[in-house]
Amino acid sequence: MTVNRRFTLIQRPSGLPDASNFRLVEEAVPAIGDGEFLIRNHYVSLDPAIRNWLNETVTYMPPIAIGDALRASTVGVVEASNHPGFAVGDWVSGLNKTEEYSIGGRDPFTQKVDVGLAPSPSAFLSVAGGTGLTAWFGIEAELKPEKGQTLLVSGAAGAVGSIAGQLAKRRGARVVGIAGGAEKCARLTERYGYDAAVDYRGKDVERLSADIAAACPDGIDLVFENVGGVGLDATLLHINRKALIILCGLISEYNSPRYGTRQLIEVQMQGATIKGYHVADYGMQMGEGRRAILDLLARGELVHDEHVLEGIDNALPAFLSLFDGSNQGKVMLKLV
Repeated sequence: MTVNRRFTLIQRPSGLPDASNFRLVEEAVPAIGDGEFLIRNHYVSLDPAIRNWLNETVTYMPPIAIGDALRASTVGVVEASNHPGFAVGDWVSGLNKTEEYSIGGRDPFTQKVDVGLAPSPSAFLSVAGGTGLTAWFGIEAELKPEKGQTLLVSGAAGAVGSIAGQLAKRRGARVVGIAGGAEKCARLTERYGYDAAVDYRGKDVERLSADIAAACPDGIDLVFENVGGVGLDATLLHINRKALIILCGLISEYNSPRYGTRQLIEVQMQGATIKGYHVADYGMQMGEGRRAILDLLARGELVHDEHVLEGIDNALPAFLSLFDGSNQGKVMLKLV
């Protein structure tokens, strides 16, 4: 326990990140001070939001500093502690960094987790972690779909979208997903219970709009938007009166010049609402949401998939899989 390997930012990317933007470095394991504890990270979550933190622009989080490890959620075990609330051997999850060892106790995000309640500790980064909670509060607190309504989810085969669709089906909605490729579209209907799937690949707004119309013959009442760009424009052409669209992510625009939204007239004409959504707004309710998700898992009423790569050496390909569509579930690194 002397070396800490860290995946660091050495140059801000322009467009899609590549190997020139990052460096895997070895540093001494950090020493803990009063009120702190040392975490041996077992799993590191890699999420699309990290791409925005690589820019100089301040968003809801400050930019990642040049020379620092990529900010990321982790789950791991306390290996040393000067904190009265955390003992050696405790499992914890929190917002840390892409590194083998992290210091806890400096912020309020890290909390104990009972790994016995989940099929794997990794679940606290996927279905019972940030992505699952994003889906939970997006459906249960924001959109609140009802029987008879049609909900469209973009990025539907992803870590958030796959859970969101299942939760909406439990509430009785008709759920349609947009995904890339025949394999992912088949997974939507065969594994996640979607009523219909639309493949966006190789389609402009006109062609995608026609496919959405066929999948949503009664129009769209609710939208869980994760992608933006052409897909959002095609979707807006089919929204119903007083539709509600929540913007959870716009991943199609993270590495490219911003496409923007060119069909806003449909929002005005239909008296619809577009709302920015971030799971951090539900910080005080995270425990309640996690308990509900773990209960569904225990009853076999929720399925999820994880795309796990072994070792911090695979940080770059794991991160890039978020943007090329090659991942097959929640992307994370297994470090132990």
